[in-house]
Amino acid sequence: MDGVAKAVEQLTALGFSQYEARAYVGLLGAEPMTGYALANHTRVPQPKVYETLRRLEDKEAVVRVGDDPARYVAVPAERLMANLSERLRARVADAERSLAELDQPRQDHHAHVLPALPDWDAIAAWAEEVLGRAERHVYLSAHAQHLATLAAPIDAAQDRGVRFDVLCFGKPRISLRTGRLLQHASTEGVVYRHHQARHLAVVADNHDMLWALAPNGDDWRAATTTDPLFVALVKGYVRHDLYVQQMYADFPDELTARYGPGLQQLVRPTEERRARGRRAAPG
Repeated sequence: MDGVAKAVEQLTALGFSQYEARAYVGLLGAEPMTGYALANHTRVPQPKVYETLRRLEDKEAVVRVGDDPARYVAVPAERLMANLSERLRARVADAERSLAELDQPRQDHHAHVLPALPDWDAIAAWAEEVLGRAERHVYLSAHAQHLATLAAPIDAAQDRGVRFDVLCFGKPRISLRTGRLLQHASTEGVVYRHHQARHLAVVADNHDMLWALAPNGDDWRAATTTDPLFVALVKGYVRHDLYVQQMYADFPDELTARYGPGLQQLVRPTEERRARGRRAAPG
C-alpha cells in the first residue's frame, strides 16, 4: 500500500468518507485547485466533487480561496489532526456523561457480570495463574485427575507459605505440606448417574474465584470473578463439603447406617428420615 492509499484508509477510519479522504489527500501540499481540477487529479466523480468539498469545509479540513472560479486548499495536516483530536475528546466526554447517567444501578436491579472460560485448557491456565499469585490461603475442590494437573503450582504456592484446604474426589495424586487434604470418601464405590459430572472450584485469598463444571465429564464451562458475593458462595460450598467429609471420615459406619450408601438419604424429607429411623430402632 502506497502512502496516498494508506493516508486515505486512515482518514476513513477517523470518519471521513472515501471521497472526502481522497479529496483532502489530493489537496494536501498542492496549489489551490478548482473542483474540476481536483476531480481529475483524485478521480472523485465530478458530480460529487463540490458536495465533497462542502463537507470538507464543514469539517474544517479545506478552505475556499477566491470565487471566480472557486479554488480550494487543504488545511495543514497538523492543524486538522489537532481539530479532530479535540472534537473526539469532546464527543467521548459527552458519551461518558450520557452513559454514566444511564448506567446508574437501579435499587431493584443489580447485575453481576461473570467472565466465562470456554474449555478445560483455558480453565486450567486460569487456575494456574491464580495459584501463582496466591499469598495466604486457597480452597480447592476437584477430581483427582484435574488436581494432578495443578500439582506444580500447588507445590510452588506451598513453598511461598500458602495454606491449602483441598477436597479430592478419588484417590489424591498430590501431597500437601501446609493445610489439609480430604478425600470425598462418602461416595467411594457408589455409582450414580450424576457422579459422571466433574467440577473444579478454586478460591484464593478470599479474592479470586473459579467455578468450573462439566455435567457429562467433558463439556466444560466456567465462570471467574473477584465479586465478593460469588467468592463467598464458592468458598462456603467447598468449606461445607469439607466439613461433611471430615465428619464422614470420623464416623463412617454410623453415617452410612443412618443415611445409606453415599449418604443419599440426606436428601429425603425430614419426616421420612425420622420414620426410617424409628423402623430401624431396636425393640
